[in-house]
Amino acid sequence: MKKVPVTVITGFLGAGKTSLIRHLIQNADGRRLALVINEFGDIGVDGEILKSCGTEACTEDDIVELANGCICCTVADEFIPTLTKLLDRPEPPDHIIIETSGLALPKPLVKAFQWPEVRSRATVDGVVTVVDGPAVAAGLFAVDPDAIAAARALDPNVDHDAPLEELFSDQLACADMIVVSKSDLMQPSEIDGVLETARNGARDRVKTLVASFGRIPAAILLGLDSSAEEDIDERWSHHDSEPDHDHDDFESFIVTLPAAISPEHLAARVQRALGADGVLRIKGIAAVADRTARLVVQGVGERLETYYDRPWLESEDRTTRLVVIGLNGLDRARITELIAD
Repeated sequence: MKKVPVTVITGFLGAGKTSLIRHLIQNADGRRLALVINEFGDIGVDGEILKSCGTEACTEDDIVELANGCICCTVADEFIPTLTKLLDRPEPPDHIIIETSGLALPKPLVKAFQWPEVRSRATVDGVVTVVDGPAVAAGLFAVDPDAIAAARALDPNVDHDAPLEELFSDQLACADMIVVSKSDLMQPSEIDGVLETARNGARDRVKTLVASFGRIPAAILLGLDSSAEEDIDERWSHHDSEPDHDHDDFESFIVTLPAAISPEHLAARVQRALGADGVLRIKGIAAVADRTARLVVQGVGERLETYYDRPWLESEDRTTRLVVIGLNGLDRARITELIAD
């Protein structure tokens, strides 16, 4: 029996995974796709955005959200049963795409494909790591954890823990293909520097691509035929010697608001909150007064994107719900005040 290929798309918060997947399902080249979306936070914003695509290649019934924990920590309880249900369909999908949360380690997820329940029925076609080009160009991440640890050891005022950098390098090291996103926001010299960083952190012969708005053809991303589960033990990770891992360095909460006066007014408030200590990302769906369409909000660092994705349904509550994701210890009251004021 032919195995169903599965593509794992990983990357840090706000790197551009959802844009990449949105383009994929709108340009599937005849494939019937299924998506497994692992949202970090209490509401599935990425799933809602992708469901609005409305293509025959991937209908709303083909999108499954796992919102109750990091996918690499809930392999047995959630991921394996979800994957099995997709494979048990009378007509299984031609290809399954998994979007991990920005906190997920790719290696434990790929190892799950060695489990008896799925190893004869599905295979990891490839691990695609999406890199936030402008963030790396700005020096926010480095692929050499030893150099980071050495630099921090020289400064007693700097925290020695580097979870974000470890996640970044783990995602590069596990990749079969690396996509540097948001090239439209970088100069050519910056793109070259980010590509060099990605290649230094990747295994030999891993291809690196540059993308804007996630526009990579399906023929390039799908069909890598890497069978990653077969050599996953050879893919280096910071966590190889650890039996388990946790995400106590991160937390998220929801800010619920009435309809905004205008997109500009809401954007200004969200931009202000993005600058608060410890905030990594703010995303969600917003209602705007006198507008019949939903406003998608995606903010990370100094960058904020808003756009209307589809009309509100009569059954939907037209309120604004934003997920704030950040380092543990966020001042929730202050951040909520910044957004709601």
